[in-house]
Amino acid sequence: MADILMGVTGGAAAFKAVSLASMLRKAGHSVKSVLSPGGMKFITPIQLSAVTGEPCHTELFSGDNLIPHISLTDHLDLMIVAPATAHFIARAAQGLADDLLTASFLACSAPVVIAPAMNTRMWENPAVVRNVSVLKERGIVFAGPAQGKLACGTTGAGRLMEPADIYRICCDVLKGDR
Repeated sequence: MADILMGVTGGAAAFKAVSLASMLRKAGHSVKSVLSPGGMKFITPIQLSAVTGEPCHTELFSGDNLIPHISLTDHLDLMIVAPATAHFIARAAQGLADDLLTASFLACSAPVVIAPAMNTRMWENPAVVRNVSVLKERGIVFAGPAQGKLACGTTGAGRLMEPADIYRICCDVLKGDR
């Protein structure tokens, strides 16, 4: 099965990442996780560790591993970022590597799936549209966002796709169908 790195950023939909990680592991994949500083405001590293069976990584410089962004991305088959905030998408498009997740993204040579989640006005902002376009031109696969009720109470584009839908897209990418 596949070696997968899952990144989780800070957003109200971060709780869905736990379900996605669980689905991937139940399918027999090896899942390592990176939780951004913002992501830790919504879920805990222990939640991801419990469903992946692996330590959840949160720091770029900690412990004995001085280059975790390299060791985490060695021999990967797929990287997933779900949910991905506008902030993460902008940093990824610009090549910034100021935390473990963005450094891992830049070090990753495997296919990447990004599942965005944000308010509709943010998703439709010209800066976000441009950043998404840049990443798509580089071969990044976007899973969503979906239409639906958002955390702010409005309805529109920007909702994180359901974990089962993201899972199917990840399987397609692993098979080379996307």
